Amino acid sequence: MNNTSIVNGRRVASDSITQLGDNEIFVFGSNIQGMHGGGAAWYANKHFGAEWGVGEGLTGSTYALPTMEGKSSLQHAVKNFIACARQHPELTFLVTAVGCGIAGYTAAEVAPLFRDAASLENVYMPQLFWDVIG
Repeated sequence: MNNTSIVNGRRVASDSITQLGDNEIFVFGSNIQGMHGGGAAWYANKHFGAEWGVGEGLTGSTYALPTMEGKSSLQHAVKNFIACARQHPELTFLVTAVGCGIAGYTAAEVAPLFRDAASLENVYMPQLFWDVIG
């Protein structure tokens, strides 16, 4: 299992996370109702303890980010996530390509929302986000 790598000084989360190490948190896109029925949300619920009915925040070894309620809502949720990551330096957050699947956003639309997470040593993001935010 190798969920992280350092590429050109950037903390990169694997595109395929099937198991987690100690203190690793799977960050996935959800809906605010926490109905984890598809994609990474389904996987988070079945394998990493994401609670049904919790659409934002930490549960199990996951962090849910609501992506289906519009970009302004997602922007607010990402700010909450970044605050959580700052408050929990003991955890390693593995961000998936949230919003770029079922929600229908592009990496160019979502990645800039994570710009403030780029400096946090405990946040790893997908390469496609790094490609956008540099």
